[in-house]
Order: sequence, then structure tokens, then C-alpha cells
Amino acid sequence: METKLQRITELSGKDAKIEFTSLYHLLNKELLMQCHKELDKRKAVGIDGVSKEMYGENLNENLDNLVQRLKNKSYKPQVSLRIQIPKDNGKTRPLGIAVYEDKLVQLALKKIIEAVYEPRFLECMHGFRPNKGCHTALKALNQSIEKEYTNWVFEADVKEYFDHLNHEWIMKTVGVHIKDPNILRLIKKFLKARIMEENVYYNTEEGAAQGSNLSPLIANIYMHYMLTLWFYKVFKQKCRGYSSITVYADDFVGCFQYKGDADLFNKLLKERLEMFGLELEPSKTRLIEFGKYAEANRKKRNQGRPETFDFLGFTHYCGKSRKGWFRVKRKTSKKKYRVKVADFKNWIIRNRTLPLKIIMERVNQKLRGHYQYYGITDNIKMLRRFYNETENLLYKWLNRRSQRNSYNYEKFKMMLKYYPLEKPRIFVNIYDN
Repeated sequence: METKLQRITELSGKDAKIEFTSLYHLLNKELLMQCHKELDKRKAVGIDGVSKEMYGENLNENLDNLVQRLKNKSYKPQVSLRIQIPKDNGKTRPLGIAVYEDKLVQLALKKIIEAVYEPRFLECMHGFRPNKGCHTALKALNQSIEKEYTNWVFEADVKEYFDHLNHEWIMKTVGVHIKDPNILRLIKKFLKARIMEENVYYNTEEGAAQGSNLSPLIANIYMHYMLTLWFYKVFKQKCRGYSSITVYADDFVGCFQYKGDADLFNKLLKERLEMFGLELEPSKTRLIEFGKYAEANRKKRNQGRPETFDFLGFTHYCGKSRKGWFRVKRKTSKKKYRVKVADFKNWIIRNRTLPLKIIMERVNQKLRGHYQYYGITDNIKMLRRFYNETENLLYKWLNRRSQRNSYNYEKFKMMLKYYPLEKPRIFVNIYDN
């Protein structure tokens, strides 16, 4: 099966106008079996309560039945459970939880569609893609600012992007290279599948539910045609100077040599988004002077230091190397830092009565995960700050495991010799390719 999908990827990469008319037969038992092995058994179950282990008890029989329903077109996605996940800004993000069998079909469908579209995506897109991620996006943005003629940065965020994807546009964009009517019909079934929230059923008229295996890929295809392809094939032709964008999911940053080009982008972007039924989030969208000459230019105008901008949890600011050359530097954003500290505080309060060995193992897992993401060039100071905050919270709440203090500070330090905390370190060099 992997060979067949790889062959589709190769064909798609070689021919910009290729159309695939026969893909539905790939939704077979072999592919579904592979997807079953890959799915995480720890994920929440849907409204039918069926887990991976339960589905696997009669796996061959269940898959044969599923394949037969797919073949005779009687398969229909079940209702998804929708829950609200708190966001950093106090709002919530709706998350869809499909039943296990729907997760299987979604993942299989994703593999087929991804084989067609992954070669079509431009290099500026980094979210939900193989061998790409937040760190590759940060490296690409760093290159655009430090090595190119960037004087202005336009940071943007599409308002409730996943929730407002237009179904008609989704089908048009996916249908550019996929002409198999059965595949398109199945995608539409998932888009229109009903949802249940707090025991109330809703029809789905727009959006692609976050949390599904399919929605990130659909969102990428939508972004490809709505923004990135338009930017490089159409908009750049109107620019007087250098311009580029770096995209991660619904967040993106534009780099421009001239302010006039940035202003034009802002104007045309709003029109472009409106055509696709979307709009920018005003609180997260702005244009700032940023780059090699920003400090000197602002100093001449008595405007103070260059402004900063946030992208992917990091605050980007103008700095200098040890030799005095311009550098883009990053540190954990204040907003993300406060959230991470609050998350750890809530966790240690809830879990302080666990055995000490288990507590320390899990604390180190949390620290390691924090360092692996935020441990990027120039951010060691914020890593140490988070380490110290973790240590202080640990000391405070371990002392509240009973009415009497469990430790004085000297005993606490002795305990840390037996169960040492993971020390901060840089995992990602921004200048490594």
C-alpha cells in the first residue's frame, strides 16, 4: 500500500496539471489495517464508547464489514462529540471527537489525499506536514528576515479559521487534482456529519472539525489555494521589492522590503479572505517596522526601539550578534510563559499526593517537553526562568501534602539530589538546516 501511495506522490510531483480519477479502491482492508495500528489507543472515545482495544477484539470481522459498506456506498459517518477546550485568551476552541471507526476511515482518506497534495504545497507552509513543524517555520522566517531585504513584518491570524472554512470552497480546492467522485462524496459526508454538544444535535454547515484526522489536511489545501499559491503566483508580481510569507496552520507572517507592498498586501488580503468566507483577527494582525535597519531608522525619527512580534509562542525582537551584526532573536512570549506556569501549578496541586518518585518522573517529562519546544537559539534565559518557577512551585506544594511542612528548604535540596530536575538546554539551533 505504501508503494501505491508513494507512486501517486511521485506522479503528482512531476505533473502540475495531473488529475486523479480513480482512488477510491485504495480504501481497502490493507490500508485500514495499517491505520488501525497507527491510531493512538489513548485518544478519547466517541459517542458510541468504542475504544481501539474494543474495536480490535473482532478486528478482521469489523474491517471486512467496513470495507463492504465502503464498497456499496452505504458507509455513513456517525455523530461526532464536540467539547470546548479553553484557549490562552480565555475563549474556547471546539474540538470534535469522532467514533473509532470514523477515525479509521478519516486517517485512510487523509493518507490518500495527502499523497496527491503534499507535493503540491509550497515550501512556505509548515503546519501539519511530514518533516515540517514549528521549528522549520521559525528557521524559514529567520532566513527571510536576516538574509533577505526585509524591513517590514506583517503578522496575521485568520479569525476562527477551522470553524469557518466554506464547504463549497473545500470541495472546489480538493477537486482541483482529485476527480474521483466517490472520494469527493466521502469527504462531503464527513464535512456534513452532525455533531452533538451537551446532548444537543447540530447540523454542520461550515468548518472542518478540529481534532479529526482529516481537518488539518483540508485546512492546508484551503490555505494553499486561498493564500500561498495566490501570494507567490499573483501578488508577488505586484511588489516593487522583496516579499515572502511563512505559514503555520492559520498563523502567518509576511516579510516585505517596502511598506507600500505591505500595505497593498493588507488591502488585497482582506479582499481575498472575504471571497473565501474568512476574515483576519484584528487583535492579532498588525504591520511593524522590523529588520536590519529598523533600529537606526526609528532612532532617526525618535520612535524608540523597534517593536516586537509574536509567532508560534515566541516573541521575536531585533538584536545583535557578539560581533555587532544584526540578528533576529526569540524568547518565550509572556502570554505562553504565563500559561505554561499556570498549567504546571494546576497540575502539581492536583497531583501532589502521588508518590514522590512518580511526581518527579512526571515533572521531568514536563520539563523535557518544554525544553524540546522552547529550547531554541537565544532562549536559554527563559528556560532557566521556567526551571526556577517549576522548582519553587514544587517546593511550595510538596510542603502542602499534609498539615505539617514536609520539607524545609535544606531537606528539599537534599531530595533533589536523589530526584534531580531536568536542567534547561537548547535543543534547536535556528541556524541548522
